[in-house]
Amino acid sequence: MPVVLCSLLPARAQISSTTILVMPPHKTLRRSSILCLAILCAAGMVYYHLCIFVPRTLAIRSAQGFGGGYSFGADFYPIWLTSGEALRHHRDPYAPAMTRQIQIGLFGRPLDSSSLAAPTDYRAFAYPAFADVLFWPSAALPFSVVRILLALILGAATLFSLFLWLHALGLSPGAGTLALMALLTLTSYTVLEGLFAAQLGLLAGFFLAASVAALVSGRLFLSGSLLALTLIKPQMMALVAAYLLMWCVYRWRARWRFLAGFLFVSLLLGGASLLIWPNWISEWLQVIAGYRQYSTPPLISYLLGGWIGPRLGPFLIGALVIGAIVLAARMRDASPTSAKFSLIVSLLLTVTVITLLPGHAVYDHIVLLPGILLIALSWPSFAERPLFRVLLCVTAFVVFWQWICAPVVIALQPVRSPHLFADVILLPIRTAASIPFAVFAILGLMTWREMHDKTVADQI
Repeated sequence: MPVVLCSLLPARAQISSTTILVMPPHKTLRRSSILCLAILCAAGMVYYHLCIFVPRTLAIRSAQGFGGGYSFGADFYPIWLTSGEALRHHRDPYAPAMTRQIQIGLFGRPLDSSSLAAPTDYRAFAYPAFADVLFWPSAALPFSVVRILLALILGAATLFSLFLWLHALGLSPGAGTLALMALLTLTSYTVLEGLFAAQLGLLAGFFLAASVAALVSGRLFLSGSLLALTLIKPQMMALVAAYLLMWCVYRWRARWRFLAGFLFVSLLLGGASLLIWPNWISEWLQVIAGYRQYSTPPLISYLLGGWIGPRLGPFLIGALVIGAIVLAARMRDASPTSAKFSLIVSLLLTVTVITLLPGHAVYDHIVLLPGILLIALSWPSFAERPLFRVLLCVTAFVVFWQWICAPVVIALQPVRSPHLFADVILLPIRTAASIPFAVFAILGLMTWREMHDKTVADQI
Protein backbone atom coordinates (compact mmCIF):
# COMPACT_ATOMS: atom_id res chain seq x y z
CA MET A 1 0.00 0.00 0.00
CA PRO A 2 1.32 3.44 -0.86
CA VAL A 3 1.67 5.10 2.51
CA VAL A 4 4.09 7.86 1.65
CA LEU A 5 3.11 9.60 4.84
CA CYS A 6 5.89 12.09 4.94
CA SER A 7 6.57 13.00 1.34
CA LEU A 8 3.24 13.95 -0.22
CA LEU A 9 2.59 17.52 -1.21
CA PRO A 10 -0.42 19.33 0.30
CA ALA A 11 -3.74 19.28 -1.54
CA ARG A 12 -3.83 21.17 -4.78
CA ALA A 13 -6.48 23.44 -3.33
CA GLN A 14 -3.93 24.69 -0.83
CA ILE A 15 -1.37 25.71 -3.46
CA SER A 16 -1.78 28.82 -5.53
CA SER A 17 -1.56 28.28 -9.26
CA THR A 18 0.87 31.20 -9.47
CA THR A 19 3.29 29.74 -6.93
CA ILE A 20 6.65 28.70 -8.33
CA LEU A 21 8.37 25.96 -6.36
CA VAL A 22 12.10 25.66 -6.84
CA MET A 23 13.52 22.48 -5.38
CA PRO A 24 16.92 23.00 -3.71
CA PRO A 25 19.65 20.66 -4.99
CA HIS A 26 19.95 18.79 -1.70
CA LYS A 27 16.19 18.09 -1.66
CA THR A 28 16.34 16.88 -5.25
CA LEU A 29 19.19 14.55 -4.32
CA ARG A 30 17.30 13.33 -1.27
CA ARG A 31 14.17 12.55 -3.29
CA SER A 32 16.23 10.77 -5.94
CA SER A 33 17.87 8.68 -3.22
CA ILE A 34 14.49 7.83 -1.71
CA LEU A 35 13.17 6.78 -5.11
CA CYS A 36 16.22 4.59 -5.80
CA LEU A 37 15.90 3.00 -2.38
CA ALA A 38 12.19 2.39 -3.01
CA ILE A 39 12.98 0.72 -6.33
CA LEU A 40 15.42 -1.64 -4.62
CA CYS A 41 12.99 -2.45 -1.83
CA ALA A 42 10.14 -2.93 -4.32
CA ALA A 43 12.27 -5.29 -6.40
CA GLY A 44 13.14 -7.15 -3.21
CA MET A 45 9.45 -7.48 -2.32
CA VAL A 46 8.61 -8.90 -5.76
CA TYR A 47 11.49 -11.37 -5.58
CA TYR A 48 10.53 -12.36 -2.04
CA HIS A 49 6.89 -12.98 -2.99
CA LEU A 50 7.47 -14.85 -6.26
CA CYS A 51 10.71 -16.71 -5.48
CA ILE A 52 10.50 -17.37 -1.74
CA PHE A 53 7.01 -16.96 -0.29
CA VAL A 54 4.97 -18.51 -3.12
CA PRO A 55 7.24 -21.58 -3.60
CA ARG A 56 7.18 -22.16 0.16
CA THR A 57 3.38 -21.91 0.22
CA LEU A 58 3.03 -24.28 -2.73
CA ALA A 59 5.36 -26.78 -1.09
CA ILE A 60 3.21 -26.79 2.06
CA ARG A 61 0.07 -27.12 -0.03
CA SER A 62 1.56 -30.05 -1.93
CA ALA A 63 2.55 -31.77 1.33
CA GLN A 64 -1.07 -31.46 2.47
CA GLY A 65 -2.30 -33.14 -0.70
CA PHE A 66 -3.61 -30.03 -2.45
CA GLY A 67 -0.79 -29.41 -4.90
CA GLY A 68 -1.98 -31.12 -8.07
CA GLY A 69 -3.80 -28.25 -9.78
CA TYR A 70 -3.63 -24.57 -10.62
CA SER A 71 -2.14 -22.09 -8.16
CA PHE A 72 -1.41 -19.04 -10.29
CA GLY A 73 -4.84 -17.63 -11.13
CA ALA A 74 -6.62 -19.98 -8.73
CA ASP A 75 -9.26 -17.47 -7.61
CA PHE A 76 -10.41 -16.79 -11.16
CA TYR A 77 -10.40 -20.43 -12.24
CA PRO A 78 -13.95 -21.16 -10.90
CA ILE A 79 -15.32 -18.24 -12.94
CA TRP A 80 -13.49 -19.27 -16.10
CA LEU A 81 -14.60 -22.88 -15.74
CA THR A 82 -18.25 -22.26 -14.85
CA SER A 83 -18.74 -19.57 -17.49
CA GLY A 84 -17.37 -21.91 -20.16
CA GLU A 85 -19.52 -24.83 -18.99
CA ALA A 86 -22.59 -22.62 -18.90
CA LEU A 87 -21.88 -21.31 -22.38
CA ARG A 88 -21.24 -24.70 -23.96
CA HIS A 89 -23.42 -27.07 -21.90
CA HIS A 90 -25.83 -24.79 -19.95
CA ARG A 91 -24.58 -26.16 -16.63
CA ASP A 92 -25.44 -24.68 -13.23
CA PRO A 93 -22.30 -23.09 -11.67
CA TYR A 94 -23.52 -23.94 -8.14
CA ALA A 95 -24.20 -27.62 -8.81
CA PRO A 96 -22.19 -30.16 -6.75
CA ALA A 97 -20.80 -31.64 -9.97
CA MET A 98 -19.34 -28.24 -10.89
CA THR A 99 -17.82 -27.92 -7.42
CA ARG A 100 -16.04 -31.25 -7.88
CA GLN A 101 -14.78 -30.16 -11.30
CA ILE A 102 -13.47 -26.92 -9.80
CA GLN A 103 -11.64 -28.92 -7.13
CA ILE A 104 -10.03 -31.16 -9.73
CA GLY A 105 -8.72 -28.12 -11.56
CA LEU A 106 -7.41 -26.47 -8.39
CA PHE A 107 -6.16 -29.48 -6.43
CA GLY A 108 -5.80 -32.24 -9.02
CA ARG A 109 -8.54 -34.27 -7.37
CA PRO A 110 -12.01 -33.89 -5.86
CA LEU A 111 -12.20 -33.58 -2.09
CA ASP A 112 -13.96 -36.15 0.07
CA SER A 113 -15.83 -36.02 3.33
CA SER A 114 -12.89 -37.53 5.23
CA SER A 115 -10.77 -34.43 4.61
CA LEU A 116 -10.49 -32.37 7.76
CA ALA A 117 -8.55 -29.61 6.03
CA ALA A 118 -11.27 -28.91 3.46
CA PRO A 119 -14.89 -30.19 3.28
CA THR A 120 -16.52 -31.48 0.13
CA ASP A 121 -17.97 -28.07 -0.78
CA TYR A 122 -14.62 -26.30 -0.42
CA ARG A 123 -13.90 -23.89 -3.31
CA ALA A 124 -17.42 -24.03 -4.65
CA PHE A 125 -18.37 -21.23 -7.03
CA ALA A 126 -19.09 -18.45 -4.50
CA TYR A 127 -19.65 -15.43 -6.75
CA PRO A 128 -23.01 -14.00 -7.83
CA ALA A 129 -24.06 -15.62 -11.10
CA PHE A 130 -23.63 -12.39 -13.03
CA ALA A 131 -19.86 -12.75 -12.57
CA ASP A 132 -20.12 -15.52 -15.16
CA VAL A 133 -22.18 -13.23 -17.40
CA LEU A 134 -19.53 -10.52 -17.21
CA PHE A 135 -16.62 -12.87 -17.88
CA TRP A 136 -18.10 -15.17 -20.50
CA PRO A 137 -15.56 -13.98 -23.14
CA SER A 138 -12.73 -15.42 -21.04
CA ALA A 139 -14.06 -18.93 -21.65
CA ALA A 140 -13.03 -18.69 -25.29
CA LEU A 141 -9.33 -18.74 -24.31
CA PRO A 142 -7.22 -21.39 -22.56
CA PHE A 143 -6.88 -20.76 -18.85
CA SER A 144 -3.07 -20.61 -19.18
CA VAL A 145 -3.56 -17.53 -21.37
CA VAL A 146 -6.46 -16.05 -19.41
CA ARG A 147 -4.59 -15.92 -16.11
CA ILE A 148 -1.65 -14.05 -17.64
CA LEU A 149 -3.92 -11.55 -19.37
CA LEU A 150 -5.96 -11.09 -16.21
CA ALA A 151 -2.87 -10.46 -14.10
CA LEU A 152 -1.88 -7.69 -16.51
CA ILE A 153 -5.40 -6.24 -16.56
CA LEU A 154 -5.69 -6.31 -12.78
CA GLY A 155 -2.29 -4.66 -12.41
CA ALA A 156 -3.32 -1.87 -14.78
CA ALA A 157 -6.68 -1.50 -13.03
CA THR A 158 -4.99 -1.23 -9.64
CA LEU A 159 -2.62 1.42 -10.92
CA PHE A 160 -5.52 3.34 -12.46
CA SER A 161 -7.38 3.03 -9.14
CA LEU A 162 -4.57 4.99 -7.52
CA PHE A 163 -5.03 7.88 -9.96
CA LEU A 164 -8.81 7.76 -9.55
CA TRP A 165 -8.59 7.97 -5.77
CA LEU A 166 -6.12 10.84 -6.04
CA HIS A 167 -8.63 12.67 -8.21
CA ALA A 168 -11.52 11.87 -5.86
CA LEU A 169 -9.57 13.09 -2.81
CA GLY A 170 -8.28 16.24 -4.54
CA LEU A 171 -4.65 15.23 -4.12
CA SER A 172 -2.02 16.29 -6.64
CA PRO A 173 1.46 15.00 -5.74
CA GLY A 174 4.57 15.69 -7.75
CA ALA A 175 5.85 13.32 -10.42
CA GLY A 176 8.47 11.75 -8.16
CA THR A 177 6.02 11.17 -5.33
CA LEU A 178 3.46 9.78 -7.75
CA ALA A 179 6.00 7.33 -9.15
CA LEU A 180 6.90 6.28 -5.62
CA MET A 181 3.26 5.72 -4.70
CA ALA A 182 2.60 3.68 -7.85
CA LEU A 183 5.68 1.55 -7.24
CA LEU A 184 4.77 0.77 -3.65
CA THR A 185 1.16 0.09 -4.54
CA LEU A 186 1.97 -2.50 -7.20
CA THR A 187 4.62 -4.22 -5.07
CA SER A 188 2.65 -4.34 -1.83
CA TYR A 189 1.81 -7.74 -0.37
CA THR A 190 -1.88 -6.99 -0.87
CA VAL A 191 -1.56 -6.41 -4.60
CA LEU A 192 1.01 -9.14 -5.24
CA GLU A 193 -1.29 -11.69 -3.61
CA GLY A 194 -4.22 -10.42 -5.64
CA LEU A 195 -2.31 -10.54 -8.90
CA PHE A 196 -0.98 -14.05 -8.30
CA ALA A 197 -4.42 -15.35 -7.40
CA ALA A 198 -6.14 -13.31 -10.18
CA GLN A 199 -8.46 -12.05 -7.46
CA LEU A 200 -11.45 -9.98 -8.58
CA GLY A 201 -11.23 -7.92 -5.40
CA LEU A 202 -8.70 -5.77 -7.25
CA LEU A 203 -11.22 -5.20 -10.04
CA ALA A 204 -13.97 -4.40 -7.54
CA GLY A 205 -11.62 -1.87 -5.94
CA PHE A 206 -11.12 -0.27 -9.35
CA PHE A 207 -14.87 -0.04 -9.98
CA LEU A 208 -15.36 1.60 -6.59
CA ALA A 209 -12.59 4.13 -7.21
CA ALA A 210 -14.11 4.93 -10.61
CA SER A 211 -17.56 5.27 -9.03
CA VAL A 212 -16.40 7.74 -6.39
CA ALA A 213 -14.33 9.70 -8.92
CA ALA A 214 -17.39 9.97 -11.19
CA LEU A 215 -19.46 11.10 -8.21
CA VAL A 216 -16.96 13.85 -7.39
CA SER A 217 -17.14 14.96 -11.04
CA GLY A 218 -20.94 15.16 -10.85
CA ARG A 219 -21.63 12.20 -13.18
CA LEU A 220 -24.24 10.55 -10.98
CA PHE A 221 -25.68 7.97 -13.39
CA LEU A 222 -22.21 6.72 -14.33
CA SER A 223 -21.21 6.61 -10.67
CA GLY A 224 -24.23 4.49 -9.72
CA SER A 225 -23.64 2.17 -12.68
CA LEU A 226 -20.03 1.61 -11.68
CA LEU A 227 -21.03 0.97 -8.07
CA ALA A 228 -23.34 -1.81 -9.28
CA LEU A 229 -20.35 -3.54 -10.89
CA THR A 230 -18.63 -3.74 -7.49
CA LEU A 231 -21.28 -6.28 -6.50
CA ILE A 232 -19.13 -9.00 -8.03
CA LYS A 233 -17.59 -8.85 -4.53
CA PRO A 234 -20.58 -7.68 -2.45
CA GLN A 235 -18.94 -8.31 0.92
CA MET A 236 -16.26 -5.73 0.08
CA MET A 237 -18.76 -2.98 -0.74
CA ALA A 238 -21.72 -3.63 1.58
CA LEU A 239 -21.17 -0.72 3.99
CA VAL A 240 -20.01 1.89 1.51
CA ALA A 241 -22.80 0.97 -0.94
CA ALA A 242 -25.36 1.34 1.86
CA TYR A 243 -23.94 4.77 2.68
CA LEU A 244 -23.96 5.96 -0.92
CA LEU A 245 -27.56 4.83 -1.37
CA MET A 246 -28.46 6.57 1.89
CA TRP A 247 -26.65 9.67 0.64
CA CYS A 248 -28.67 9.51 -2.60
CA VAL A 249 -32.07 9.13 -0.93
CA TYR A 250 -31.39 12.01 1.50
CA ARG A 251 -31.59 14.51 -1.38
CA TRP A 252 -33.57 12.47 -3.82
CA ARG A 253 -34.49 15.20 -6.27
CA ALA A 254 -30.88 16.24 -6.84
CA ARG A 255 -29.30 12.76 -6.66
CA TRP A 256 -31.85 10.34 -8.16
CA ARG A 257 -29.64 9.68 -11.19
CA PHE A 258 -27.17 7.86 -8.95
CA LEU A 259 -29.81 5.38 -7.82
CA ALA A 260 -31.11 5.09 -11.38
CA GLY A 261 -27.67 4.05 -12.64
CA PHE A 262 -27.21 1.60 -9.78
CA LEU A 263 -30.59 -0.05 -10.28
CA PHE A 264 -30.29 -0.14 -14.06
CA VAL A 265 -27.01 -2.07 -14.09
CA SER A 266 -27.93 -4.23 -11.08
CA LEU A 267 -31.25 -5.27 -12.58
CA LEU A 268 -29.67 -5.81 -15.99
CA LEU A 269 -27.02 -8.15 -14.60
CA GLY A 270 -29.31 -9.88 -12.14
CA GLY A 271 -32.13 -10.24 -14.65
CA ALA A 272 -29.83 -11.68 -17.31
CA SER A 273 -28.53 -14.20 -14.77
CA LEU A 274 -32.07 -15.20 -13.78
CA LEU A 275 -32.94 -15.88 -17.41
CA ILE A 276 -30.03 -18.30 -17.62
CA TRP A 277 -30.17 -19.77 -14.10
CA PRO A 278 -33.65 -19.16 -12.56
CA ASN A 279 -32.59 -20.43 -9.11
CA TRP A 280 -29.19 -18.78 -8.86
CA ILE A 281 -30.02 -16.44 -5.98
CA SER A 282 -31.13 -19.19 -3.57
CA GLU A 283 -28.26 -21.45 -4.67
CA TRP A 284 -25.73 -18.65 -4.22
CA LEU A 285 -27.04 -17.90 -0.71
CA GLN A 286 -26.66 -21.58 0.18
CA VAL A 287 -23.05 -21.53 -1.01
CA ILE A 288 -22.37 -18.39 1.02
CA ALA A 289 -23.86 -20.03 4.13
CA GLY A 290 -21.62 -23.08 3.61
CA TYR A 291 -18.59 -20.91 2.90
CA ARG A 292 -18.72 -19.48 6.43
CA GLN A 293 -18.19 -22.98 7.83
CA TYR A 294 -14.71 -23.45 6.40
CA SER A 295 -13.52 -19.92 5.68
CA THR A 296 -11.49 -17.98 8.22
CA PRO A 297 -13.65 -15.67 10.36
CA PRO A 298 -13.58 -11.88 9.97
CA LEU A 299 -10.25 -10.26 10.73
CA ILE A 300 -11.13 -8.98 14.20
CA SER A 301 -12.37 -12.43 15.31
CA TYR A 302 -9.50 -14.18 13.57
CA LEU A 303 -6.89 -12.17 15.51
CA LEU A 304 -8.60 -12.84 18.84
CA GLY A 305 -7.87 -16.54 18.49
CA GLY A 306 -9.87 -19.72 18.39
CA TRP A 307 -11.33 -19.41 21.90
CA ILE A 308 -11.98 -15.69 22.42
CA GLY A 309 -12.76 -14.87 18.78
CA PRO A 310 -16.01 -16.83 18.42
CA ARG A 311 -17.28 -15.44 21.75
CA LEU A 312 -16.22 -11.82 21.73
CA GLY A 313 -15.79 -11.25 17.99
CA PRO A 314 -19.51 -11.05 17.03
CA PHE A 315 -20.13 -8.38 19.68
CA LEU A 316 -17.21 -6.28 18.50
CA ILE A 317 -18.27 -6.71 14.88
CA GLY A 318 -21.84 -5.71 15.70
CA ALA A 319 -20.70 -2.66 17.66
CA LEU A 320 -18.37 -1.47 14.89
CA VAL A 321 -20.89 -2.03 12.10
CA ILE A 322 -23.73 -0.34 14.00
CA GLY A 323 -21.46 2.55 14.94
CA ALA A 324 -20.35 2.94 11.33
CA ILE A 325 -23.96 2.95 10.10
CA VAL A 326 -24.98 5.55 12.68
CA LEU A 327 -22.02 7.73 11.71
CA ALA A 328 -22.85 7.30 8.03
CA ALA A 329 -26.42 8.41 8.70
CA ARG A 330 -25.15 11.56 10.39
CA MET A 331 -22.96 12.36 7.37
CA ARG A 332 -25.54 11.61 4.68
CA ASP A 333 -25.66 15.28 3.72
CA ALA A 334 -21.95 15.48 2.88
CA SER A 335 -20.87 16.88 -0.46
CA PRO A 336 -18.74 14.44 -2.53
CA THR A 337 -15.99 17.07 -2.66
CA SER A 338 -15.94 17.62 1.11
CA ALA A 339 -13.58 16.25 3.72
CA LYS A 340 -16.52 14.63 5.52
CA PHE A 341 -17.43 12.55 2.48
CA SER A 342 -13.86 11.35 1.96
CA LEU A 343 -13.57 10.48 5.63
CA ILE A 344 -16.78 8.47 5.88
CA VAL A 345 -16.12 6.50 2.68
CA SER A 346 -12.57 5.67 3.81
CA LEU A 347 -13.70 4.79 7.33
CA LEU A 348 -16.51 2.53 6.12
CA LEU A 349 -14.12 0.63 3.86
CA THR A 350 -11.69 0.18 6.74
CA VAL A 351 -14.46 -1.08 9.03
CA THR A 352 -15.44 -3.50 6.26
CA VAL A 353 -11.93 -4.99 6.20
CA ILE A 354 -11.96 -5.44 9.98
CA THR A 355 -15.48 -6.79 10.42
CA LEU A 356 -16.84 -8.35 7.23
CA LEU A 357 -13.96 -9.75 5.20
CA PRO A 358 -12.34 -13.13 5.97
CA GLY A 359 -9.16 -12.88 7.98
CA HIS A 360 -7.05 -14.47 5.24
CA ALA A 361 -8.33 -12.21 2.42
CA VAL A 362 -5.39 -9.81 2.42
CA TYR A 363 -5.92 -9.14 -1.31
CA ASP A 364 -9.23 -7.44 -0.44
CA HIS A 365 -7.32 -4.91 1.65
CA ILE A 366 -6.99 -2.87 -1.53
CA VAL A 367 -10.05 -0.95 -0.25
CA LEU A 368 -7.77 0.58 2.39
CA LEU A 369 -6.14 2.61 -0.37
CA PRO A 370 -8.36 5.74 -0.08
CA GLY A 371 -7.96 5.83 3.69
CA ILE A 372 -4.19 5.61 3.43
CA LEU A 373 -4.10 8.32 0.80
CA LEU A 374 -6.37 10.50 2.92
CA ILE A 375 -4.01 10.12 5.86
CA ALA A 376 -1.10 11.02 3.63
CA LEU A 377 -2.97 14.11 2.47
CA SER A 378 -4.13 15.35 5.85
CA TRP A 379 -1.33 14.55 8.26
CA PRO A 380 0.12 18.11 8.38
CA SER A 381 -3.20 19.39 9.80
CA PHE A 382 -2.99 16.98 12.73
CA ALA A 383 0.76 16.87 13.31
CA GLU A 384 0.59 19.10 16.37
CA ARG A 385 -1.40 16.47 18.29
CA PRO A 386 0.86 13.95 20.12
CA LEU A 387 -1.64 11.09 19.79
CA PHE A 388 -1.87 11.59 16.05
CA ARG A 389 1.92 11.65 15.70
CA VAL A 390 2.19 8.36 17.58
CA LEU A 391 -0.50 6.71 15.46
CA LEU A 392 1.11 8.09 12.31
CA CYS A 393 4.47 6.57 13.22
CA VAL A 394 2.88 3.23 14.07
CA THR A 395 0.96 3.18 10.78
CA ALA A 396 4.05 4.06 8.76
CA PHE A 397 5.98 1.32 10.54
CA VAL A 398 3.44 -1.48 10.00
CA VAL A 399 2.97 -0.57 6.32
CA PHE A 400 6.60 -0.08 5.34
CA TRP A 401 7.65 -3.17 7.28
CA GLN A 402 7.05 -5.44 4.28
CA TRP A 403 9.51 -3.57 2.05
CA ILE A 404 12.05 -3.28 4.85
CA CYS A 405 12.04 -6.98 5.73
CA ALA A 406 11.91 -8.48 2.24
CA PRO A 407 15.62 -7.75 1.53
CA VAL A 408 16.48 -9.17 4.96
CA VAL A 409 14.75 -12.45 4.14
CA ILE A 410 16.49 -12.57 0.76
CA ALA A 411 19.86 -12.04 2.45
CA LEU A 412 19.14 -14.86 4.91
CA GLN A 413 18.04 -17.26 2.17
CA PRO A 414 21.41 -19.08 2.10
CA VAL A 415 20.98 -20.00 5.78
CA ARG A 416 21.17 -23.77 5.90
CA SER A 417 19.01 -24.28 8.95
CA PRO A 418 15.49 -24.96 7.61
CA HIS A 419 13.91 -24.32 11.01
CA LEU A 420 15.56 -20.92 11.33
CA PHE A 421 14.59 -19.88 7.82
CA ALA A 422 11.02 -21.12 8.37
CA ASP A 423 10.72 -18.61 11.22
CA VAL A 424 12.22 -15.80 9.14
CA ILE A 425 10.33 -16.36 5.89
CA LEU A 426 7.08 -14.82 7.14
CA LEU A 427 8.68 -11.67 8.54
CA PRO A 428 7.63 -9.30 5.72
CA ILE A 429 3.95 -10.15 6.12
CA ARG A 430 3.81 -10.20 9.92
CA THR A 431 2.23 -6.74 10.10
CA ALA A 432 -0.33 -7.26 7.30
CA ALA A 433 -3.17 -7.86 9.74
CA SER A 434 -2.21 -4.77 11.78
CA ILE A 435 -2.52 -2.30 8.91
CA PRO A 436 -6.35 -2.07 8.90
CA PHE A 437 -6.44 -1.37 12.64
CA ALA A 438 -3.75 1.32 12.40
CA VAL A 439 -5.60 3.00 9.52
CA PHE A 440 -8.88 2.70 11.41
CA ALA A 441 -7.41 4.40 14.49
CA ILE A 442 -6.14 7.40 12.52
CA LEU A 443 -9.31 7.76 10.44
CA GLY A 444 -11.38 7.52 13.59
CA LEU A 445 -9.37 10.33 15.17
CA MET A 446 -9.69 12.43 12.01
CA THR A 447 -13.44 11.83 11.88
CA TRP A 448 -13.86 12.80 15.53
CA ARG A 449 -11.88 15.98 14.88
CA GLU A 450 -14.01 16.81 11.83
CA MET A 451 -17.26 16.30 13.71
CA HIS A 452 -15.98 18.19 16.76
CA ASP A 453 -14.96 21.17 14.65
CA LYS A 454 -18.37 21.15 12.94
CA THR A 455 -20.13 21.07 16.30
CA VAL A 456 -18.07 24.00 17.58
CA ALA A 457 -18.72 25.94 14.35
CA ASP A 458 -22.48 25.31 14.65
CA GLN A 459 -22.47 26.54 18.24
CA ILE A 460 -20.67 29.72 17.23
